[in-house]
Amino acid sequence: MTRKLPPLQLVRSVMKSFIKESGLEPRLLGPHFRVTDAVAGKVDFELDIAKDHTNRLKILHGGTIASMVDLGGSLAVASMGLYATGVSTDLNVTYLSSGGKVGDKISGTAICDMMGRRLAYTSVTFRNAAGELAARGSHTKYVANAWKEQESLFVPPDGAEIDEDD
Repeated sequence: MTRKLPPLQLVRSVMKSFIKESGLEPRLLGPHFRVTDAVAGKVDFELDIAKDHTNRLKILHGGTIASMVDLGGSLAVASMGLYATGVSTDLNVTYLSSGGKVGDKISGTAICDMMGRRLAYTSVTFRNAAGELAARGSHTKYVANAWKEQESLFVPPDGAEIDEDD
């Protein structure tokens, strides 16, 4: 049996699926990444920066931020009610200032700017521990097949992990 879930609960369920089923997210972000809030069309998250997230200058690696643009865009799509979040068609990142160093926290906000039957357009912004805009990105997702997999909003497929405490 499936049931409707509020955005935060659905987004956290989708995130758990990424951690369980993906090769990248559990290795790169693992327990350091948290979804802190979600409403329809908007997801807030944060990452505690560890050594694995840094470059040889000992600051947050641009690839870590790019991966979070990808993940953040997917979570923004999930906040709109899709458990299956589609596939990437385009991803862009602009780096504006340092994201931080080991021990710092970087915060992100992902927005679903527009959701159609075929494409979803998302934008993600990142703020460093000082509150400065560190990076911004955009992520376009092909979602036509995701809509086919799901008939109504906020309903994960049967068997999806649902944490009643989220």
